[in-house]
Amino acid sequence: MEAKSTGRFTLGKQSSLAPDRDDGELQALRSGDLDGLQVPEEVDANIRLMYLANEGDLAGIEETLASGVDVNFRDIDDRTALHVAACQGFADVVQLLLDSGAQVDPEDRWGSTPLADAVHYKNHEVIKLFEKHGAKLRVTPMRVENAREVPEYEIDPSELDFTNSVNITKGTFIIAKWRGIQVAVKKFSDDVMTDEDKLRAFRDELALLQQIRHPNVVQFLGAVTQSSPMMIVTEYLRKGDLRAYLNRKRTLRPSSAVLFALDIARGMNYLHEHKPEAIIHRDLEPSNILRDDSGHLKVADFGVSKLLKVAKTVKEERPLTCLDTACRYVAPEVFLNEEYDTKVDVFSFALILQEMIEGCPPFSYKQDNEVPKAYVSKQRPPFRAPPKQYGHGLKELIEHCWSENPADRPTFREIIDRLSKIQNHIAQKRRWKVTPLKCFQNFEAIWKKDGGSTRSSRSSTTNL
Repeated sequence: MEAKSTGRFTLGKQSSLAPDRDDGELQALRSGDLDGLQVPEEVDANIRLMYLANEGDLAGIEETLASGVDVNFRDIDDRTALHVAACQGFADVVQLLLDSGAQVDPEDRWGSTPLADAVHYKNHEVIKLFEKHGAKLRVTPMRVENAREVPEYEIDPSELDFTNSVNITKGTFIIAKWRGIQVAVKKFSDDVMTDEDKLRAFRDELALLQQIRHPNVVQFLGAVTQSSPMMIVTEYLRKGDLRAYLNRKRTLRPSSAVLFALDIARGMNYLHEHKPEAIIHRDLEPSNILRDDSGHLKVADFGVSKLLKVAKTVKEERPLTCLDTACRYVAPEVFLNEEYDTKVDVFSFALILQEMIEGCPPFSYKQDNEVPKAYVSKQRPPFRAPPKQYGHGLKELIEHCWSENPADRPTFREIIDRLSKIQNHIAQKRRWKVTPLKCFQNFEAIWKKDGGSTRSSRSSTTNL
């Protein structure tokens, strides 16, 4: 049975979920004024263990435990020495306590575990130790203390039904049911709780999705942030993604390709002209473009998107590595780890448009990791489809969009204008093809009706 005392350990960093206290000793620690703070001689032996854990005194802890003090002792707030050491970031103390039989996941009175405390105080070495010993984070880093602070978009995870769920959009999302409708759920693994980069990406994606409202962008419905696993919920488009569609159809007619390209361009133009900050998608490729029930396209998955705030350009924190086919659509300046702007999406768009006409991914005859090198060396996928497939300026538009110099690439507003003109030219050409045929069919019908006489045929031509 665990030992428990009516004493409270007040010296040191408090629980990550505890309300703020005006404890004098705690304030001294926060300010860094530790002079003269020592373990009181008269303190209870159990509470003494907490003080020693706070100081990182390995020898003192070993001596105290040898005297019979329970390593899992809890004070009045249900805190253990492991909680204290986790807050302070003493990995050696944490290791000693765990080796001495300390429970890895005890919860204090506020529901915080030692791992949650280590995450809160960003003690990374301690976090790794806990994960190695099987600790699981029960409290998410985005959990609020006051129920009134729970965001409006928060979804109760018990409302999400994953029965018969399947992976969609390259495994990033899974299907679920929420309040009677099918939705797409992006589940985040447990490491997002302790990995600062992944947590920042989750927050950024969530912040972006809340701002976006456009017919050619997938609709955000809500998120799970107060419990684990954390999730983002969006509308489900049962017709799937553009990658699956192109795998079935291969080559599209120019009219269909232009129609799809306009949908993508309108969605991307909305993102790039978003106020007050432009949004760079940075992962625009067929798997991240979905088809709705009417057959129109919507841009999706903003996991690596960037906001252009004060600066006009952004840069990856570390060089990008090519892991899958998605790298076939990324602009060379990203692979070169240079600063980039919205024009990286224009480069990706050019490759998607060409693929819709060619019927195969960019540089399909190269390995995934060879494609970025080709772009960097100024190579571009060849045009192999018949020239008529690229009529009315389609080829020139594609070449303009994947220009080596990002500044030379057009904006999506300019792309929409050019695509609209191409669409009109294609429609006009189709009308010219259809009109003479209809005239002949009408003439033939009248001629047969009049018995095929020459006189009737001549007089009937005036009616055409």
